[in-house]
Amino acid sequence: MTDLPLAKTRPASNWSAIWVLPLLALAIGGWLGWRAYSQAGIEIQVLFANGSGIQVGKTEVIFKGIAIGKVTELTLDRSGERRGVIATLEMDKETEPHLLSGTRFWLVKPSVTLAGITGLETLVSGNYIAVSPGEGEPTRKYTALPEAPPLADDVPGLHLTLKAERLGSLSRDSPVFYKQIQVGRVKSYVLGEDQSTVEIKLFIEPQYASLVRKHTRFWNASGVSIDAGLSGVKVRTESLASIVAGGIAFATPEHRKDSPATDPSISFRLYEDYDAAQAGIRVSLKLHDFEGLEPGRTPVMYKGIQVGHMKTFKVDADLGGAQVELMLDPRTEDYLVEGTDFWVVRPSISLAGITGLEALVKGNYIAIRPGESGNPPRREFEARAKAPPLDLGAPGLHLVLFSDALGSMEVGSPILYRQVKVGSVQSFQLSRDDSQVVLGVHIEPEYSHLVNTSSRFWNASGITLKGGLSGVEVKSESLQTLLAGGIAFETPQPQAARSDRRVQRFTLYANRESALQSGQQISIRVSNGDGLQPGTAIRYKGLEVGTVESMSLTDDLQGVVLGARITQAAERIVREGTQFWVVKPELSLTRAANLGTLVSGQYLEVQPSAQKGARRTEFTALASPPNQAVREEGLRLVLSAPRRGSIKPGVIVSYREVPVGKVVDFELGPTSDRVLIHVLIEPRYAPLVRSGSRFWNASGIGVDAGLFKGVKVRTESLEALLEGGIAFATPNNPEMGGPAQPGQTFALFDEPQDVWMQWAPKIVLE
Repeated sequence: MTDLPLAKTRPASNWSAIWVLPLLALAIGGWLGWRAYSQAGIEIQVLFANGSGIQVGKTEVIFKGIAIGKVTELTLDRSGERRGVIATLEMDKETEPHLLSGTRFWLVKPSVTLAGITGLETLVSGNYIAVSPGEGEPTRKYTALPEAPPLADDVPGLHLTLKAERLGSLSRDSPVFYKQIQVGRVKSYVLGEDQSTVEIKLFIEPQYASLVRKHTRFWNASGVSIDAGLSGVKVRTESLASIVAGGIAFATPEHRKDSPATDPSISFRLYEDYDAAQAGIRVSLKLHDFEGLEPGRTPVMYKGIQVGHMKTFKVDADLGGAQVELMLDPRTEDYLVEGTDFWVVRPSISLAGITGLEALVKGNYIAIRPGESGNPPRREFEARAKAPPLDLGAPGLHLVLFSDALGSMEVGSPILYRQVKVGSVQSFQLSRDDSQVVLGVHIEPEYSHLVNTSSRFWNASGITLKGGLSGVEVKSESLQTLLAGGIAFETPQPQAARSDRRVQRFTLYANRESALQSGQQISIRVSNGDGLQPGTAIRYKGLEVGTVESMSLTDDLQGVVLGARITQAAERIVREGTQFWVVKPELSLTRAANLGTLVSGQYLEVQPSAQKGARRTEFTALASPPNQAVREEGLRLVLSAPRRGSIKPGVIVSYREVPVGKVVDFELGPTSDRVLIHVLIEPRYAPLVRSGSRFWNASGIGVDAGLFKGVKVRTESLEALLEGGIAFATPNNPEMGGPAQPGQTFALFDEPQDVWMQWAPKIVLE
């Protein structure tokens, strides 16, 4: 036996190192599979109008210069509409949160337009699909935009909206210039909501945003502007780019440089050219007289300086007027307010002089007078028919005259002082109640000291004629007033106070005499104004002591108020107790009075107060002349009758058919059953009336007829027959009685008794 050790046995192992390789390969494969799954792209479909420039496996999706996807398939749209081709895009996994309904895709390829060259980089890298992330719901199907979308409003810078009547040669990316430096571009353009304007979106670079102010003006700087005239040719263009591709320029007027920065929400107007922008305030004006006006040529002038021009002209459908559009200088903006006046100026030759002479050279034009600053702004106006009066702020004195009639006055008529022209009529119109004419008058500054509160103005138009038995006087202020009318004035008291009113008011009298007459103004109320008029005389015992100056209805319309002036004996007349009445012609079968008024017209008679009463300026005229018999001397008696008959004041009282008195009044008795007739017996015939006297009504005809004695006709007199009358008889002694006492009452019989007619007392008259 040997000493060799015994072999030890152990079971064989099932594992072998060879299996490491398959396991390692499996792990790597799993990792690669998981990695491929986790990084696998997201497929989406984008509908393009056509597949031109798109290549499968080559055309990439680029976002801000980084590839984030690729076209994997390109197929025709097999839907019923067949709108184009569908490109299947494989997008990176990281883009999944942005694949929403608002995300936009478009194809970028080289493009050469007048506005410039875009997509130039695609000449090397090839066309690509650009993407702009948006918001919305997740989706995998999109429709590509036909072109790149406009610049987003959230991009830093100033985003503005312009409104224009037409687009012109502007396009997307057209430049925006400031002093010929490009500071922005056109983003997009669309029709406005009203379909009559174009809205243009602009983008101004951030560093230039402060250049746009509230009153900045934009104009279309496209092409070349040529302004040719006798003085030469002026060519204006913003840049070569604007000539080719169009462009927009802007500037802020010098006087508006301090205006605040613009609000992006405000829309600006895009003017057609530089000139329109410089005179770029649009004003609508209604014209009633448009002869000689031409759109584009008729200027708008202010004190000889052109501040705009008429742009458009459209006649109304009824041919009664025209609507024009004015373009005014921006400097007028603060003055286009309520109260601004426009009117057409044309050459005019009239009796008052020559006006608008400058229009013979430059043609008819539209004049403007700014309203007061602070008034509400306005852009629509109606032209005046003629030039407005001078502004109250103009140097000189501004007056208002009130007249009953215009006469031959017109705008431009002279104002004369001692036959020297010191001013002119500026305007005229009816007063608010249409009862008078109101004239606006201007006195030149060097003559304004001639007017004070004592000044009197009168109409100096035409010729004044004064005629009488002694001759005829002809007077005219001047040849100009003879032809064109005019106003003269005098100032009786040069040292009188001057009014502190801004616009002084005066009465314009009909002539010099009425203007300069002194006196006291009063008012007289009459029941009606029939036969009366301004100029009606007021007389006392045949002498003219005053004149009616005006007439007006009372507030209750029940009478007429006469405005009058008492020029003589004013202290005696303008007092309590004075009486006025209208003197009219009287004509009857037995009486004719005041026949002179048939020729000279009616007048007012005045009876001054007999006593010194309180001062009074308002009177009521008597309906008839006062009873003058009250002041007459004689025997006053009262006759009592059952009725008045034809008796009236003024009828005669006769004795033996000789007038010895008259009836002065009548009234009802205290119990109204009798009529009391007051008579006045002349002092000389007073002894004829005794207590036994009998009175009877002698009016009309007395007829006494019988079968055997015939017909007997009796009347007191022809006057009594026609107008009525009273007769009386006194009995013989001793029935005569004593002398009648003043105020004694007698019965008035209807007819006399025969015995009365036989009475024949012997009475000695004093």
